[in-house]
Amino acid sequence: MPGRTTPATSPRPALHRTVRAAVALQTLALFFQASTAGALLVSPTGALLHDVGSRVMYGASMLYVVAAVVAWRPGGGSPRPILYASGLLALASVQVALGIAHLPAFHVPLGVAMVVLSSLDLVTSTAGRTAPRGAPIARAPHPVADR
Repeated sequence: MPGRTTPATSPRPALHRTVRAAVALQTLALFFQASTAGALLVSPTGALLHDVGSRVMYGASMLYVVAAVVAWRPGGGSPRPILYASGLLALASVQVALGIAHLPAFHVPLGVAMVVLSSLDLVTSTAGRTAPRGAPIARAPHPVADR
């Protein structure tokens, strides 16, 4: 009995949900890191929370890379999330090194950039396509040129 096959251009939705979940976990971990950064300065418990959160954030970044690769190769999805995931994992590696070296002048701005990039990635990954890939895009009239 032949099984159902899906076209190579149609990625499996479950894999894309996995990628979105991985991005959401990473973004949540980064927001947790931002919230514990202030607590790090005032209490020893804050330091412990920030340390544990850094490990969770790094693990979430690795999970995002794995989910993006699985959604691309066997799942038939776009390879673009792999680029985003790999970039964020590289930034996370630099971030961990800067945190260990106690260089807040670089650690804090990079952390802010990572929160912004991961949030943008989450928003773009959860925004659904309104038209199928390859469909013509409706052009809005230009206020001056189309008179």
